[in-house]
Amino acid sequence: MAVFRNITIGQYVPGDSLVHRLDPRTKILVTLFLVVGLFFIDSFSGYGIAAVLIGLAIATSTISPRFIFRGLRPVIAIVILTFVLNSFMTEGDPIWQLGFLVLTKEGLFRGSMLALRLILLIVGTSVLTLTTSPIALTDGLESLLKPGKKIGVPAHELAMMMTIALRFIPTLLEEAEKIMKAQMARGADFESGNLIQRAKSLLPLLVPLFVSAFRRADELAIAMEARCYRGGEGRTKMNLLLFRPADYLILSGSGLLIIYLAWAF
Repeated sequence: MAVFRNITIGQYVPGDSLVHRLDPRTKILVTLFLVVGLFFIDSFSGYGIAAVLIGLAIATSTISPRFIFRGLRPVIAIVILTFVLNSFMTEGDPIWQLGFLVLTKEGLFRGSMLALRLILLIVGTSVLTLTTSPIALTDGLESLLKPGKKIGVPAHELAMMMTIALRFIPTLLEEAEKIMKAQMARGADFESGNLIQRAKSLLPLLVPLFVSAFRRADELAIAMEARCYRGGEGRTKMNLLLFRPADYLILSGSGLLIIYLAWAF
């Protein structure tokens, strides 16, 4: 159950920091630059500079770093598995060998790089969702996708679906935790046994969770219809998006820096 509480994806922490006040399009584009740039960086020094940039964003957002890094706990097993598999399955100069397992110098480098990339990707994208409300995120995505309407891209619908999916992650995790507590009160055991046994014990959790998800989706559809929601055509916005000098400065500076890191490192 602690695993569910540690997932921070989709959560929003209200605030009045510089990062909170930025235009959502700026934060989305900067996050996109970061994600793409991290796949081109191929050195520890480049990742170090990217980590410093993410650290500055976290410090400016006034959100507790402990809260942000808590979101790494559910995926720490994936990070470790990525490191181990690449360390022992990459050919190169052997450092240590045990039977058919061969640890290579190149494998250690590749495994460390990929593990660090995963960590930076998760932390960097968490800053976006934690400092941007679902409504602002929807408006920002719709505005960025709007040019695609000329070729038939349903910008409003895509933005709405992506934001609803992101918003419902913490809701469904909270529902899963409630179901687990109810089943544990009836004698279910989710914490003992090996990994396979613990995975099997989670199967009875899936059916009520899916039923709850469909029920919430139906309630959301009824609520949207009751408010006369008919898509994005003709809809007006209470808060209009507007790029400010800080947005232009951060967007251009971060974009140029990420391009430089991807090219130089």
